[in-house]
Amino acid sequence: MDAATGAASSPCIRVCRIEPGDGLCTGCLRTRAEIAGWAGLGEDGRRQMMEGVLAKRGRERFAFLERLGERERLRGVLYPLRQPPAGEGWNRSELDDLLPATARLAEAAVLVGLVPRAGTGTQVLLTRRTDALRHHGGQVSFPGGRVEADDAGVLGAALRESHEEIALGERQVAPLGYLDPFLTVSGFRVTPVVAAIDPDYVPQPHPGEVAEVFEVPFEYLMSAAHLRKVEMEFRGRPRSVLEYDWPGQRIWGATAAILYNLRRRLEEGA
Repeated sequence: MDAATGAASSPCIRVCRIEPGDGLCTGCLRTRAEIAGWAGLGEDGRRQMMEGVLAKRGRERFAFLERLGERERLRGVLYPLRQPPAGEGWNRSELDDLLPATARLAEAAVLVGLVPRAGTGTQVLLTRRTDALRHHGGQVSFPGGRVEADDAGVLGAALRESHEEIALGERQVAPLGYLDPFLTVSGFRVTPVVAAIDPDYVPQPHPGEVAEVFEVPFEYLMSAAHLRKVEMEFRGRPRSVLEYDWPGQRIWGATAAILYNLRRRLEEGA
């Protein structure tokens, strides 16, 4: 049983689509027959299936995940894929004068992609948006966007947007879990999905949305020494925003705040 909810054990992460090639569900790696017979297995049978057959399939499909040295630490501090985090956002108090308490927030998701590189260690995949975009043009961001009605929740939205923006295939990304939701001044509740990315993946930026895809060492971004607060005026009063000093790129605002949240969760879970 799930210790937190008391529900029967299940590998379902709400991304449910049977692939035509191997007949496995994209999200849980079960066949149609295994999904249909899940309730009849009993708790011991479910656990054996998850820890044996499904774990083996996961290792085979996402072999690159074994090269991510931080994977166990991350799994220990992230919200599980089967249970996206609730609540408004960890930065809600900072936006009290910008977002009314009754504001209707739009759901969005981003993909915090970690690439295990041989020799250079884990890298964080980031994009720079094209200058011509109406919103946030030229800014550094994670792949992602608004959750659409036909998305499989925030995870499905993060995967879809990553495919649309930089051609990241589903077999090239292994989701690990969620960070705390983050609120933006534009009224979005953003759920970050942390995932490992196949180092053999070659980005193909959508020319209308992404000007550049680049990587920054995970170790660099997880160091408090490289993150600073910058004072600026916004809507009539001074405010502080987070920013990383990285050569040639300004990593700031929501992107920097999400990385800060990841760092704090790792520090608190250590």
